[in-house]
Amino acid sequence: MRKVLHVFTAIGLAAVASLVAFAQAPPAGQAPAGQAPAGGRGGGPAGPASFFITSVGKGDGANYGGLAGADAYCAQMAQSGGIPTPPGRTWRAYLSATAANGQPAVNARDRIGAGPWYNKNGQLIANNVADLHGDVERDRNSINRNFALNEKGEPVNGVAPPGTPAGTAPPNQHDILTGSDSFGRARAGTDDTTCSNYTSNASPAAGTPRGQGPGVWLGHHDRTGGGNSSWNATHKSAGCSQANLVSTGGAGLLYCFAAN
Repeated sequence: MRKVLHVFTAIGLAAVASLVAFAQAPPAGQAPAGQAPAGGRGGGPAGPASFFITSVGKGDGANYGGLAGADAYCAQMAQSGGIPTPPGRTWRAYLSATAANGQPAVNARDRIGAGPWYNKNGQLIANNVADLHGDVERDRNSINRNFALNEKGEPVNGVAPPGTPAGTAPPNQHDILTGSDSFGRARAGTDDTTCSNYTSNASPAAGTPRGQGPGVWLGHHDRTGGGNSSWNATHKSAGCSQANLVSTGGAGLLYCFAAN
């Protein structure tokens, strides 16, 4: 009889442990804190690569020849990194544009399709536009130092971790061009927040306070520094030239999404 009781006790404890684990698990399709799922909703198969950060900028500051030029650069970098364009999708740079020359403003969130998007390792970045931007609940995406990889599947240089010896960290390049507010929309006002819609490499006049001349809004892919942890709207650059972008912790890099 005692042996039978021990068996039933073990079974009961195992059942309780299973219920606790189930209760603590995140909702299907949502990553645990700080971790991207390996696949899709409910632990399904990983999706095709449909998101990356460019490993290098074009080299002409924020001048990409407009939105079309930036989109073409994303497609070029995807090809160089061995990322095939997913069927039915088109590579788009995550950039907003302000109204100009009779053309309406363009929102980055409206250019990138409906999702879901995965990095080159097949890890989920976000299920949809609402999760990407936190429309309902903040931080339901995996854009961070660990999962926002370039087209080669490599991490992008960010702020050096605490304790890194001086002079040993690679240049910080966490400033990613977006021209957007935190919800992925073109910013209001008359201030230049897109470097003339990505056609300018101009530097501000000498003595211009930082952020008050030509420039572009930037996000931090590593969620570090700049007074907030926004991946797409942390601060404005000090100008539009390559040197201006480098001086504020960037290299003219882009977020690229395969739009469906």
